[in-house]
Amino acid sequence: MIISASRRTDIPMYYSGWFYNRIKEKYVLVRNPMNIHQVSKINLSPDVIDCIVFWTKNPEPMIDRLNEINDYNYYFQFTLNSYGKDIESNLPYKNNNIIPCFQRLSEKVGSERVIWRYDPILLNKHYTVEYHVEFFYKLASKLKDYTQKCVISFIDLYKNTKQNVKELEISEVTFNSKKLIAKEFSKIAEIYNMSIETCSEDINLEEFNIKHSKCIDDKLIEKLTGFHLSVDKDKNQRKECGCVESIDIGMYNTCLNGCKYCYANYNAGIVKRNFALHDSKSPLLFGQLTDKDIIKERTVKSLKDYQLKMF
Repeated sequence: MIISASRRTDIPMYYSGWFYNRIKEKYVLVRNPMNIHQVSKINLSPDVIDCIVFWTKNPEPMIDRLNEINDYNYYFQFTLNSYGKDIESNLPYKNNNIIPCFQRLSEKVGSERVIWRYDPILLNKHYTVEYHVEFFYKLASKLKDYTQKCVISFIDLYKNTKQNVKELEISEVTFNSKKLIAKEFSKIAEIYNMSIETCSEDINLEEFNIKHSKCIDDKLIEKLTGFHLSVDKDKNQRKECGCVESIDIGMYNTCLNGCKYCYANYNAGIVKRNFALHDSKSPLLFGQLTDKDIIKERTVKSLKDYQLKMF
């Protein structure tokens, strides 16, 4: 089983204490986003967890306790963009905080286990193609010794995010703009010996040596663990998504980063209300169980394939 922690919220930044408590107790309760009274109990024993994939913009709160997950395989999807507080309102400053944190994490766990995400890419009068190219170069120069891969994507205007980005006056990221960005990013990545992949994009950029990514990546996990995995593509994701199956332990509208483009956290009022209900000792990310809740233990097992492969 692969744990995603989490596409829905920044667990390393805001809920690391809760996460370590869940690891200590070896289980977590997760509400079904489509039916909140349906609760899954998920075994977090290292015997069944093949890898944990962390998604974050600032893992600083959890770095000093990483020894507590020494029995687990894991890697980080670390988003580091060039946006200011007009778009990522609650993040610490990049130069003083986030970049040093990225470097520190990489020094601790290794560059292969810290994937740099520069996404989503949006365009307006301030954040132009030229702007992104300039700042991608600056960031790449500082991360060159601390990561091996960068994942990019272009903004998708979901129904829940359109209102939040309205004041930014976003312009369309055209096919030509995407190719120009890809071409220039590829040149920079080559200078710093990084690969670039796209996340959930249907555009073919292989002419710039940019391939489609698997953010939940069975091949990387196999490399980290030394075991072959028997796992299928995640059918719950978009068709353009290359990720393999995982179980996400986060919840929507619980992240305080305040990123205007976020599809998972789109109502600031609900986010604050949910965060106020967080208890680091609870098996749920926020709130408590009620009489209406139905708990079902989810059947999970290791995906390791011990069968000898002949070809």
